[in-house]
Amino acid sequence: MLHSAAASHNLACMGKQEFAPELDFRTHPDQYRHLRLEIEGPVAWIRLDVKQDGGILDHYDLKLNSYDMSVDIELADATMRLRFEHPEVTCVVITSAQEGIFCSGANIFMLGTSSHAFKVNFCKFTNETRLHIEDATEHSGQTYIAALNGIASGGGYELPLACKEIYLVDDRRSAVALPEVPYLGVLPGTGGLTRVVDKRKVRRDRADYFCTLAEGIKGKRAQQWGLVDAVWPTSVFMEKVTARAREIAGMGRPDRKGVTLDPLGVEVSEQGLEYTHVTLKFGSDHTASLEIRGPAEIPDVPSDPAKLGCGWWPLQAFRELDDCLLRMRFNYPEISLVLIRTKGTLASVLQIDSQLMEHKDHWFINEVIHHAKRVVKRLDVTSKTFFALVEKDSCFGGSLLEVALAADRIYMLEEEGVEIALSGMNAGPMPKGNGLTRLGTRFLHQPGYAEEIGQNRDHLGAEEAEEKGLVTFIADDIDWDDEIRLGAEERASFSPDALTAMEANLRFAGPETMETKIFGRLSAWQNWIFQRPNAVGEKGALTLYGRPESPEFDRRRT
Repeated sequence: MLHSAAASHNLACMGKQEFAPELDFRTHPDQYRHLRLEIEGPVAWIRLDVKQDGGILDHYDLKLNSYDMSVDIELADATMRLRFEHPEVTCVVITSAQEGIFCSGANIFMLGTSSHAFKVNFCKFTNETRLHIEDATEHSGQTYIAALNGIASGGGYELPLACKEIYLVDDRRSAVALPEVPYLGVLPGTGGLTRVVDKRKVRRDRADYFCTLAEGIKGKRAQQWGLVDAVWPTSVFMEKVTARAREIAGMGRPDRKGVTLDPLGVEVSEQGLEYTHVTLKFGSDHTASLEIRGPAEIPDVPSDPAKLGCGWWPLQAFRELDDCLLRMRFNYPEISLVLIRTKGTLASVLQIDSQLMEHKDHWFINEVIHHAKRVVKRLDVTSKTFFALVEKDSCFGGSLLEVALAADRIYMLEEEGVEIALSGMNAGPMPKGNGLTRLGTRFLHQPGYAEEIGQNRDHLGAEEAEEKGLVTFIADDIDWDDEIRLGAEERASFSPDALTAMEANLRFAGPETMETKIFGRLSAWQNWIFQRPNAVGEKGALTLYGRPESPEFDRRRT
């Protein structure tokens, strides 16, 4: 699943050795090392059984069910497979296969020795997985519950917080805790603070005390404060959990037959990444070109749409785009600007979108739509500049136009035959993290305009697209190459740090939601804290974790 530690590249930073492994996100339940995925009719069980020597790198042990990226890659895969391969499941229980410990959270030695970029991207990916769990509960009818049969600390409590219900064993020692502030000088990195007060609506004063109490809260107090939904003694704990899971699951959905997700094929070379429908080519000056190819064939939708399988274009293409985005984040941090192109016919993309909208009530089509939504959300929070280029043979329509609307700018060639088009996929099925459509976010200054323009099904040339506000710049064939070159050169001259902060602020326009707080607020603060001496300096809390010395903090508030 992962490249060995020997394949990692080492970075010297702040006088110490840091690591950033090269990642492969493809896995399968048969290859899991850290999870056991068990299906019992309408109930699925995800049992954490983290192997100490199974980390992404070999200089730390994953003790006490602590996790690193190797664990979270498996968890992300399991949540995806449950939606597509096991649609009959209506309740998912996350618990531990180890006695006395649910999960001690992210491995501190991994965090303490990882490069800054890896730490931030690790938190971001883990956040996305937690949000996908909540998305499955809301949109797939797969309700997640957490059975904490032992201590749940840090990220080990943040994972249950993504579940709809949390149950804790009452054995006089097991507690829930968010000890990052008192222990490590950092923040809970995967939405814990936000979910405690926004989702579980724990009182602020209680939340304040809880988040500074390293040993956490156990038993009845945890239930009374709303940190868990119920506590049960060891003698009946699993019996109670099983009964609750069966109650939630009911009869399940035995009429639904799942779709196998075949492994993605990708060729990795010095030139870039090559998939069936997606190509990433490395350029000069920290740029890359990302091409998404539209469907070559459009099969009719059968009476059971699930028979279209995982090779159906909207599922296959967006799975490939998802994998490409993740590899860009982790394996190619020096890529700063990505030029997005599409190739194909508008008519074919719009026909696919029409099929999606017509059959959206079928479980499989519903999952394909929500998967595409999650992938473009992944692009929204990826720390790269994205310019979408609408050129000859482009097919930026509907669902692929959402990719362009997620970009920081859209350039369009002013030439006959170069067009964009809207579809029903732009009118609600693929919202941003702020709960609005991308059109709604784009036209915040014009209430009602997004809904009005979203009804337009005409093919729009460059002048009309610019007039309607759907593109940033248009240029004719004479000026096109110079416009793109100058825009790219200017972008390459700016500070990558400043660009990351600027883009994140501009991308999160509109109302604030739990999701925008996690990516717009939490990620920004965590990014800053991970570079501060109080966390990662020679006397910082992360640096000295596991050593006899105590951290020494710069006491100045900033």
